[in-house]
Amino acid sequence: MGKTPNTTSINRLDKKASRKAKTTRAESYRSPLELRYASDEMLYLFSAEAKAKTWRQLWLYLAEGQKKYGLPIKPEAIRQMRQNVGEIDFSRVEHYETKFRHEVMAHIYAFGEVAPAASGIMHLGATSVYVIDNTDIIEMRTALLLIKKKVINIIENLKAQAKRYKNLPTLGYTHFQPAQITTVGKRFTLYIQELLLDLEEVDYIIETLPFRGIKGATGTQASFLTLFAKGRSAEEKTKASNTVQKLDEWIAQKCGFKKDRLLIVTGQTSSRKLDYRIASWLSSVAQTASKFATDLRLLQHKKEIEEPFEKDQIGSSAMPYKRNPMRSERICSLARFIMSLPNTFAYTASTQWLERTLDDSANRRISMPEAFLATDGMLELMRNITGNLVIYPEMIDKNLQLELPIIVLETLMLRHIRKKGANRQKLHETTREIAMTLHEKIKYQTLDHPHEPLLDLKPKLMEKYNLTEAELTYFINPNNLMGRSEEQVDAFIKKLQKCLAASKNQFKSYEKHFKFYGEKLSIKSFDKKAPKIKV
Repeated sequence: MGKTPNTTSINRLDKKASRKAKTTRAESYRSPLELRYASDEMLYLFSAEAKAKTWRQLWLYLAEGQKKYGLPIKPEAIRQMRQNVGEIDFSRVEHYETKFRHEVMAHIYAFGEVAPAASGIMHLGATSVYVIDNTDIIEMRTALLLIKKKVINIIENLKAQAKRYKNLPTLGYTHFQPAQITTVGKRFTLYIQELLLDLEEVDYIIETLPFRGIKGATGTQASFLTLFAKGRSAEEKTKASNTVQKLDEWIAQKCGFKKDRLLIVTGQTSSRKLDYRIASWLSSVAQTASKFATDLRLLQHKKEIEEPFEKDQIGSSAMPYKRNPMRSERICSLARFIMSLPNTFAYTASTQWLERTLDDSANRRISMPEAFLATDGMLELMRNITGNLVIYPEMIDKNLQLELPIIVLETLMLRHIRKKGANRQKLHETTREIAMTLHEKIKYQTLDHPHEPLLDLKPKLMEKYNLTEAELTYFINPNNLMGRSEEQVDAFIKKLQKCLAASKNQFKSYEKHFKFYGEKLSIKSFDKKAPKIKV
């Protein structure tokens, strides 16, 4: 004989839920992603309400499609379902879930209460994954579109900065040591280029994201075939098979997925590698954001560029003078979390048994929403920063002038090689020796003028590099050492405009599918100025 089920742990869960309902917001843990980082739009997308509405919409589509293709479903059942898609009493859902210990069945019974004419045909032939996985795919596509919109906003902010500062010379760094001169605007294009790579990839992911559709308990569609088969003959089975295929395609198209994006084969679930693919892209965006924020932290240390600092903002509880780059640090912190998540999805994809196991469920409930919420919060910060950057040209020039006596030497060397055909290796060694001397002078002497070490060596430089005094003066002007920075920025922005226009066109194809969420969510939600951060 089997043992009597131990309900103690379940009862404990009920009591815990009851206690939780009575606690105030401060007495119960809530995710920092909700409280501090993610936008209202993204929080709503992954809310219980948005999910439940999408589930109901999918049940409605299933019933409408089954009626369309011949099942005896009454018009009143369809009418009641359509009328009550958004009328969700979560207390009834909780009641049924406590009773049945099954989330999907709880929602079916709750929906049936407000659409009683449909209660007997709701979820006909389907398995739980019909609403769960299809909703996940719809939510992820919507979330990708919202994230993409923010990426474009950030690109637009950086594009404006690149154009404005395309001819402002600044010290370039390799190994975080002074290197050739670049421009502030040219450096901004490097971040845009990384974001463009992310944009191109997400456009492809959105366009090729597959829809699960109606596949049944093990992916064979056997349940639906049974519903539509009117006889046992081969002809009747073929008709039923064609009808099931048409129903599958019809539901996919109702949800905004082209026929060729409908999965032909699945187990019970859609492939969990889709989660990994999306998480990997979010990781890529996090890498871009972290690189930008890290560079900004370094430049803020140099007092050249700062993130916005508000009038009453406090940098330190101990040191009143601090202006810490807390927004950039927060970007890096969130990015670190996001970049860790692809491994979680890799483990899930690799450990699904045969047609499916449920050990993916709890992990996905946590990981997928949080991956998007964290990315959303990270990009909110990046939008805020890039729209409100503070740039100090005088400090940029001061730091540049300090290193200019050394930086200019490579240009003098190359000019002499071109003009006189000098031996490159010998002249490189001569230049290196001069540079080391200049390093010592800059580090150990108090200078009245940043060019003083160079001017002290002027006779030697003019002799070694065959220079006139006018030529030396020309080459120690930073504006003459920027290479093709300005031209590169102009050419890049011209190409950028075409890339952005093509990417923005994708929104038109999907805007109508935001109807799942009503007025609370729109692709136009982010056509606004850079947001204020929550805290």
